[in-house]
Amino acid sequence: MFKSTLLIAVCFSCFKPCRAQKLNFDQRILVNMMETRREGVTKVMRGISDYTQEISFLIPATVTVVGLIDNNKMTLKKGLYLAESAAAATFITYGMKYSFKRSRPYMKIDGLSAAGTGNSPSFPSGHTSVAFASATSLYLAYPKWYVAVPAFTYAAAVGYSRMYLGVHYPSDVLAGAVIGAGSAWLMYKANKWLFKKKPSVIPAL
Repeated sequence: MFKSTLLIAVCFSCFKPCRAQKLNFDQRILVNMMETRREGVTKVMRGISDYTQEISFLIPATVTVVGLIDNNKMTLKKGLYLAESAAAATFITYGMKYSFKRSRPYMKIDGLSAAGTGNSPSFPSGHTSVAFASATSLYLAYPKWYVAVPAFTYAAAVGYSRMYLGVHYPSDVLAGAVIGAGSAWLMYKANKWLFKKKPSVIPAL
């Protein structure tokens, strides 16, 4: 009887480590983050995550409105560029989402609970891509350290919040950051090329 009880105890104690070994690096990070969640921090992370789309819309809208009020063509061009970057990142992200169709982590990892929302496929992170598109395009439009620091701090916070809430893998977030920054850079180069090719004087009809 004693031997049987001891054997069961040993098997039970080994069960958790064996199960943990089945988790890959992406999954282990999310499980560890879930285990250290705190109510106050979760509320902050949820707030950062929930307002990402609105902020990404407000940034180019604000710059465009300022350009219209001041009748400043350069500011208007920058507002358009910011909007293009966010739109390009969104387009690429959703194209990849429905190509890869990766399930959300809380759907695949036993015991992982989500503290946020996410209905589309997981890879890549749309919130992260649009946040990094906004941060990168804002810095390229206004290349100052006092623009870069808060912009990229915010974008990084968005990516972290998606992992903390259990709705995205780290690899989703990394891919989203690359797509967002890359989209902003490509739109920057495209706009430079476009405005270089555009004649400075429009000929009379």
